[in-house]
Amino acid sequence: MHMAEATSDQAAGLRRMARPRPVRVVAVTSGKGGVGKTNVSVNLAMAMAQQGKDVLIMDADLGLANIDVLLGVQPTATLHDVLAGRACLEEVVVDGPAGLRIIPSASGVQEMAELSPAEHAGLVRAFSELSFNVDVLVVDTAAGIADSVVSFTRAAQDVIVVVCDEPASITDAYALIKLLNRDYGVFRFHILANMAGSAQEGRDAYDKIARVSDRFLDVALDYMGHVPRDEYLVKAVRRQRAVVEAYPRSRAATAFRNLADKIEKWPVPKAAGGHLEFFVERLLGGGVHDAEVMP
Repeated sequence: MHMAEATSDQAAGLRRMARPRPVRVVAVTSGKGGVGKTNVSVNLAMAMAQQGKDVLIMDADLGLANIDVLLGVQPTATLHDVLAGRACLEEVVVDGPAGLRIIPSASGVQEMAELSPAEHAGLVRAFSELSFNVDVLVVDTAAGIADSVVSFTRAAQDVIVVVCDEPASITDAYALIKLLNRDYGVFRFHILANMAGSAQEGRDAYDKIARVSDRFLDVALDYMGHVPRDEYLVKAVRRQRAVVEAYPRSRAATAFRNLADKIEKWPVPKAAGGHLEFFVERLLGGGVHDAEVMP
């Protein structure tokens, strides 16, 4: 790169830092595995990208990453390479369908599942170095209550908890909400019922969590809605494509587009507190959700 080009790139980066662009950061999590959380993350991200948003999805399931598998992309480097100093974050970003950008993680690498708090912080600090525009960052966390789940969810502006209407899912989702609320001050949670047999089944799953939460916790729960059990979603997974792209007229795809429309109506973060550097600051400082991004 010529000196003039480097100077120009540097100047562009400084201008972006001076005028940070509001970014909606959405963490998608669940109490237990097996509820379709990553499929929800991928399809919500894709639906928002199809709306014309600049969407970046981060595979933050640091031990068992699979967003690249679900979308049939083959990354040449991952977050593991960023942590090891072999690549910068922008070099590992993979272009997906509909303009979606993907930050792949490393699957089955044990040390990725056991990062220290300092390593978590260094990983997320790398976001401030991205040069392209981002409207929405979707963070697909691991299942459960590991340190990485806590780190990413408490730094996001919006937390989506994916549940199914079965006892283990309900119990574990409540345990996660309780931990994030009591120990980390997370107040608002969006509940999404996945693989629901009917609209009523989805509402029942939410009601079971809400009844216990209302009694024992100081939280605001929002029922986002449900994604129906759909054979086309299974077919899309086999084809390594998002159902909203592979089968856009399917019931599941319609549900994901409706959910993306709901997210669009959530309060937009203020520029001073909604840029990616602020996401980093929240993660480093362990800050709680700010009142100005709440409805």
